[in-house]
Amino acid sequence: MSTAYIEKNNGVEVPADAIRIIDPQVVKKLPAETAIKSITAHGASLWTRTAKIETEKDGHAVTYFLKTMFGERGRRIASGEFTAMSTIYKLNPDLVPRPLAWGSYDNIPNVHFLLCEFRNMTDELPAIDKFVSQVAKLHRDGTSPDGRYGFSDETYHGNIAIEHGWSDSWEEYFTRTTRALLDLEQEVQGPSEELLELSTSFFDKVIPRLLRPLETGGRSIKPCLIHGDLWHGNTSTDRDTNVPIIFDAASFYAHNEYELGVWRQPWNKIGKAYRDRYHEYFPTSQPGEDVDDRNALYATRVNILDSILYRDEDTYRKMLIEWMRKLVEKFPGGYEQWEHAHAQIH
Repeated sequence: MSTAYIEKNNGVEVPADAIRIIDPQVVKKLPAETAIKSITAHGASLWTRTAKIETEKDGHAVTYFLKTMFGERGRRIASGEFTAMSTIYKLNPDLVPRPLAWGSYDNIPNVHFLLCEFRNMTDELPAIDKFVSQVAKLHRDGTSPDGRYGFSDETYHGNIAIEHGWSDSWEEYFTRTTRALLDLEQEVQGPSEELLELSTSFFDKVIPRLLRPLETGGRSIKPCLIHGDLWHGNTSTDRDTNVPIIFDAASFYAHNEYELGVWRQPWNKIGKAYRDRYHEYFPTSQPGEDVDDRNALYATRVNILDSILYRDEDTYRKMLIEWMRKLVEKFPGGYEQWEHAHAQIH
């Protein structure tokens, strides 16, 4: 294999030829009698190579978007993203590029692909009201098939696998999967005594305090389909229709407010104004007074993911420790203290 690598990050390697040729397996996924005109590199991605395929069908020009990945992890990324994007597309076909297929190359070993329709995007953030109203609509319409939290497929935050499984309660899902991610963070970044010490109270006190009230005392929430990694790099505006677009989904069925955790990150151009406006379309869960602290909890999990993803930087671990400490210090009494205080009130 004649291979020049653009990217070699955390074990994911994509051969340059992956977007110089159109593999027979990609051709098979196109409509019959499609004439291929060209393939050119398009867009930028850390762990994949992406391209635009120009074709002609029945005298009409048709353009497709191709994302290529490498290795067994790349195969699982392609499969998970296809399932996530297809699930969103069924609910709101304007919100995501239509996913057409995923598969594996014949001519280049260990290369896998995701094929979608091509949407002509701007370089601008989506308009706030159009964006948050569509995200809120996705959350309302995307209900879990059996009322549980999780997802059928493994999905990826960048190139980090998240094995969702299924849980009957949001607290159980969040605790189980966050523990697994923090264990992985320790493997990748090396052990931190400070972080491990904080994590005891984080799991035993903070998570029950902020999540258990959502599903006790007559209160309830419903698992909602979320994008799962909705930062500004995974959003745009359709140049032709002026509607918001989201892509690179890492979906699962979650508490809808979890989607807004990444909107707290200082590096994300989608920030507090979007969070505030979102709740005009999807009211805050009860108890409403906890909404900002829940958002901080969800943002802390995002910090765990980013500390794993950017293993050569210490910025995200420092942020993780700082934000975890603030929550631990704010809620030392956990759920029991909150329950006792509310029992006295009532």
